Amino acid sequence: MIRIAIFGSFYRGFYVLDELIHGPYRDHFRIVGVATDDLSQKFVNADRRVWQYDHKPEEETMVERHARRNGVVVYKGRVKDDSFYEQFSNSWRPDMCMACTFGQRIDKRLFEHPRLGFYNLHPCIEGEWPSKYAGPNPFAELIADGQDYTQIALHRVDAGFDTGELVGMSPRIAIPPAATVVDMHKLTSPAVAQYAIGELAAIAQRAALRELAALASVAA
Repeated sequence: MIRIAIFGSFYRGFYVLDELIHGPYRDHFRIVGVATDDLSQKFVNADRRVWQYDHKPEEETMVERHARRNGVVVYKGRVKDDSFYEQFSNSWRPDMCMACTFGQRIDKRLFEHPRLGFYNLHPCIEGEWPSKYAGPNPFAELIADGQDYTQIALHRVDAGFDTGELVGMSPRIAIPPAATVVDMHKLTSPAVAQYAIGELAAIAQRAALRELAALASVAA
């Protein structure tokens, strides 16, 4: 079973977590921890992200509540902190991590730790990568540019800002007329969660096959 940690909030974080708990790959993963936004803290950069728009109080804590209801450890502090790194590396010990609407930068000692990688989901459109829509509010930029669809990139986390190796793109998702940033988070998150967890399961399976092949080669 793959040990996975989630760094997420709002609808994308909620649906990724729910997909891991209830989706078809639920027996492939063990959720070892969830780090989520605490809007009372300045380090989550709420005023530059989706939280700047009107939303319900329940939406601020739905990832935390969903995790706790299912017995998952929740962390709401700074991730660039020695005490968190100790918990991350010694207790959570993830094989794989996923960021999905998370308000803190992930530093090198975190993104290099999981043996199967640290990944992020980021709205953009197919084309050049890194995307021109890199940054904290990509849906706003897509809407401002008059785009009528989006895709969500699955990419590795690196030291840059939405610049890591591109792993794949979700199927096309239409942007309806008059859709808002919050609308787009709600519209895209269920399908993107299904896509992303399927991709992570495939990454883990390929890694397991490589390990078996290596063992067979040594034994031969």
